[in-house]
Amino acid sequence: MITSIFSKSKPINFIIVAVYVALLFVFTNYTLLFSTLNTSLSTLLNGVITLFLIFLLDFIVSKNNLTQRNSYAIMTFGLLFGMFPEAMTHFDLLLSTLFILFALRRLISLHSKLNIKKKLFDAAFWIAIASLFFFWSILFFALVIVALIYYSQNDFKNIIVPFTGIATALILLLMYNIVVYDVYFRPSDFERYASLDFTAYNSKESILKFTVLFSSFVWTFIYYFRIIPDKNKKLKPSYFIIAWASIIAILVAIISPVKNGSEYLFLFAPFSIIMANYIEVISERRFKEVFVALLVLTPIISLLL
Repeated sequence: MITSIFSKSKPINFIIVAVYVALLFVFTNYTLLFSTLNTSLSTLLNGVITLFLIFLLDFIVSKNNLTQRNSYAIMTFGLLFGMFPEAMTHFDLLLSTLFILFALRRLISLHSKLNIKKKLFDAAFWIAIASLFFFWSILFFALVIVALIYYSQNDFKNIIVPFTGIATALILLLMYNIVVYDVYFRPSDFERYASLDFTAYNSKESILKFTVLFSSFVWTFIYYFRIIPDKNKKLKPSYFIIAWASIIAILVAIISPVKNGSEYLFLFAPFSIIMANYIEVISERRFKEVFVALLVLTPIISLLL
């Protein structure tokens, strides 16, 4: 039922996902939304970024033909927010994820072979900016290295370009600190807190959510690599970049000091694309519905535990 609705790329599908996420956001942040003015505005900003993430993912997928003409990616993206609504409450994580998606968009578009240097610069720049809000997102710089291997392994100038992007971000940070704080760098600019303490996951609710998330991810991830050889040769590097992005996202979540589910926000976009590629090629309709039903029912069941 649900997969048939999103089997075509229609504006109404985007509206359905946006309304679902908006209602979920209001339900999750109800107290904060109707608190003091400053708190309400900052919370509302989180909601705007969340909705923009949906639009940006839809744009990346459709612009680069990462799926067939369907809305499975944004459907999965919205359902993942349903599983981990805490992700909508962390401004730094939301903003960092937004910048990582900007970078991912530039790296995926390298398949056009146009403006390669500019795209590499932009990707590195956005990743550096993302790391100022959530330090461990700097690990996504590995995606730039992967892109260089696929697209520019014989051009030394292209290898230098990403590092100029990082340098530019640092110069902007330095200028901001001088103007606002009269110092070059502040200790808070590069907070490198990490944690491997997973005791926060030791609850029935968390165990259920992560079991569904990782079992679905592993199943679709394996299948994803099986279908990559059948993809357009020009787009194959883009699919590998998405796969690497999902692996890095899990690594970031593992070492993240936050352990409430929101740390997997970086995984939402690549996993949604991987899931969409899986759903669209499965001929058995009931099997499609099982995966979607898992994502729909998990947050409901977790509330009853």
